[in-house]
Amino acid sequence: MSDFEYEFQLAAMNRRLTREKIETLFLTPAEQYAFVSSSMIKEVARLGGDVAEFVPSPVLKRLLELYRRGE
Repeated sequence: MSDFEYEFQLAAMNRRLTREKIETLFLTPAEQYAFVSSSMIKEVARLGGDVAEFVPSPVLKRLLELYRRGE
């Protein structure tokens, strides 16, 4: 979200600083190309969600160990 906020502010400033009308488009990537934060992965794992497609198997194993014990 912070990237979007930064880009939004940048677009607004560009519009105000130029005499020509500048239009900015914000395109979102397909899910498989989107950034996923480690905090989000840990939260999903903590809540019992499946994060196997987002992390390598050693990381998945450790997440399962951590959150099965309630750490």
